[in-house]
Amino acid sequence: MEEKMPLIGDYFPMIEVQTTHGKMTLPEAFKGKWFILFSHPADFTPVCTTEFVAFQKRYDQFKELNCELIGLSIDQVFSHIKWEEWIKEKLHVTIQFPIIADTGKIANHLGLIHPGKGTNTVRAVFIVDPKGIIRAIMYYPQELGRNMDEFLRMIRGFQLSDKEGVAIPANWPHNELIDDKVIIPPATDVKTAEKRLKDHECYDWWFCYKSLKK
Repeated sequence: MEEKMPLIGDYFPMIEVQTTHGKMTLPEAFKGKWFILFSHPADFTPVCTTEFVAFQKRYDQFKELNCELIGLSIDQVFSHIKWEEWIKEKLHVTIQFPIIADTGKIANHLGLIHPGKGTNTVRAVFIVDPKGIIRAIMYYPQELGRNMDEFLRMIRGFQLSDKEGVAIPANWPHNELIDDKVIIPPATDVKTAEKRLKDHECYDWWFCYKSLKK
């Protein structure tokens, strides 16, 4: 039976991995935490180096959100370790999160190799919640580095949405229409629709919003 590539809403597949921090089993290793698994094309490449430094610079912010990081590429663990040493020596940044050493098996299972971009992994991102459910998947080409501040925003947005039962607008918390307010799920019956217009700020019954500030 052909393996199905995991999608948003699926449980992250259980996989055993060799990392720079030893062997781990995902998603069990991060049970009760959010985690971001991100692939990079290869060690000792310029864009990937800038990404790892950027992730590390924000690692404490991710941890404050109960979120861990784990990288992956089709490189041996020895290459990962040597690259980490180079980053520490030349750029004075110590990479504190684990990196998965892959032979290609994991990358193929997760859909990280796109034929149009060669045999290396693309810049994929999986955001997984504390229950092991995939909440977001993003793909970037090899030539475009990622924006780590967006991943922080996404984790904050997911956590707020889960806690308050609301939706998060574009560019939150600096949305062009409602600033840092959040969207109330649309009414599903006439009575609730009419009540929404009286109880909340609305553009219409299907677009109501509120502030979460105390």
